[in-house]
Amino acid sequence: MKSQVYTLKQFDTQFPDDHACLEFLVQARWPKGILCPKCQRVTKHYHIKARKTYGCEFCGTQVSPTADTIFDHSPTPLRSWFHAFFLIASTRCGISAKQLQREVGVTYKTAWRMFHQIRSVMGEAQKPMFGSVEIDESYFGGKKSGKRGRSLEYKTPVVGIVQRGGPVATKVVPNVKARTLLPVLWKQVPRDIETTVYTDELGSYNLVQKLGYTHETIQHAAKRYARGLVHTNTIEGFWSLVKRGIDGVYHAVSPKYLQTYLDEYGFRYNHRDDSQPMFFLLLNRVPALAPCEAARLGSREFQIRLL
Repeated sequence: MKSQVYTLKQFDTQFPDDHACLEFLVQARWPKGILCPKCQRVTKHYHIKARKTYGCEFCGTQVSPTADTIFDHSPTPLRSWFHAFFLIASTRCGISAKQLQREVGVTYKTAWRMFHQIRSVMGEAQKPMFGSVEIDESYFGGKKSGKRGRSLEYKTPVVGIVQRGGPVATKVVPNVKARTLLPVLWKQVPRDIETTVYTDELGSYNLVQKLGYTHETIQHAAKRYARGLVHTNTIEGFWSLVKRGIDGVYHAVSPKYLQTYLDEYGFRYNHRDDSQPMFFLLLNRVPALAPCEAARLGSREFQIRLL
């Protein structure tokens, strides 16, 4: 099932102002009602005019739905934040901070910061992979190169693992040695489930079978790219998508922020078939990543009253 299309007209209707955005965060963060930290129970709260806070009807204690989120202490209007989420969720290959600056009307510095914060929300841990799994390394950045275009002096190595027909997981790594790549595979792919791992002929993968996996190799050096089911075309297709997007939209990415860009493309790839619009999948992660109120209060009495 393909993701539903959420249009700009629908966005403008649902989120015409900051208050509508704030109400959305309240419902997303407290679907069963707002938890008052002083009363230690769910109480009715009223919006404090001209502020991003809600006050308890009994004790007056104020809580903010933006607390501990990327919106916290931001002078940028919530409507602009939501518009940025809409833009970044509506494209397959990303959108530049310069484009956001033009469309939302913020400074370039603000636009860059907003996109950096939104990309931080797109990072997610992947469930264990099984079945047919491909692992491959790639390199980003730099014009100069050494053998096979892989001089680490100018390029940043990354490793990617994809389950055919399923999700992808990526990681920036210091090198492509076996002691670096194999622990990534070990952590992502359990050995107690029958799994076939497909790789190219890189020597770092020579020990894959000894780890307990079925291992199939395709010889790229001999210009062979598929032998029946033996190939790494799925993960290489993902690398191609990321590189075309970075070259065409961002032009260049520093090693410091490369992981966040990989997370951005990985999030879109992993949720490409979700029925819910990408905009809401992404936006709902903001309150979900905020600390739980019960855990923050650390009160057993609070938990009992909540039940």
